[in-house]
Amino acid sequence: MSTPSPFTAAHRLYVKSLYKRYLNNSLDWTIRRDLWRPRALQIRAHFERNRDVHDPRALAKILEEAEAYLSATAHPDPYRAPAFPGGTKWERNIPPPTAPIFDHKEVEPEEGSIVKH
Repeated sequence: MSTPSPFTAAHRLYVKSLYKRYLNNSLDWTIRRDLWRPRALQIRAHFERNRDVHDPRALAKILEEAEAYLSATAHPDPYRAPAFPGGTKWERNIPPPTAPIFDHKEVEPEEGSIVKH
């Protein structure tokens, strides 16, 4: 994946997205949040350590390594919120359609008239 040039808004958004994906990935591997919290603090410290890197080549290398780590440690069955797409309750109880099932306004054609469909 190509990374945006450093020191731009796009780069900032990319790093925020990477951080969130790191947290979500580690939360997929840990069931209890009280056990996950120390790992989240380690991830934050890792990102803070690289906060002052200003060399574009070094940044590109750090981000490439982070993406490789994420792809290597991705959970095979990540957690999905039940009501979200892919969750266990997604579209389980779809509300019934509000439109009439049978259009009662349509009348039977009179004898001798031609019906076009």
